[in-house]
Amino acid sequence: MKSAAVAVLLCAIVLFPQARAGTVPTEPEGYRTSDYRSAVPGTVNGKAALTTEETATLWREKVAILIDTLPQPPRPAGLPAGTIWHPKPRYDIPGSIWLPDTGYGDLPAIMESYFEKSLTTATNGDRSRRLIFYCLSNCWMSWNAAKHAASLGYTQVDWYADGTDGWTAHDLPLELRESVPRPVQ
Repeated sequence: MKSAAVAVLLCAIVLFPQARAGTVPTEPEGYRTSDYRSAVPGTVNGKAALTTEETATLWREKVAILIDTLPQPPRPAGLPAGTIWHPKPRYDIPGSIWLPDTGYGDLPAIMESYFEKSLTTATNGDRSRRLIFYCLSNCWMSWNAAKHAASLGYTQVDWYADGTDGWTAHDLPLELRESVPRPVQ
């Protein structure tokens, strides 16, 4: 009976590899363009994701620019004229900048320009400044944004894969954040 249970478990692992505890996808070569809220790899650009402890240390030492890439939901379509709508507030790591909608795999030209100009402003044009990208756990948005930043020539690009979910799980502070004004698409 015990051997039958082991055989079933082994078959499940072979047939359904995502069922393995702790399975982490390998880093793809290109950008992620769908299923943005799913298991993420442990690396970006071949570099290991930062832990909460590492990110908190860099944050306390103020040696990196933290960049939140969580999308900002648009006003719902079809709301009657005059309807008051308030977007959900975003709380993120204190001192961060929020560049919403910059983590999609395929960025429209207007958003590429917004991303590049915002990074230039944040770094005063210094492409060697350390950047840490994040959003939520299991979110490819920050992973994509880190890849985009590296493709723009930024040389110290890090990724905090656990994002604000990991941050709050460690009882670290958050603050209300307004996004860097983005272009109208």
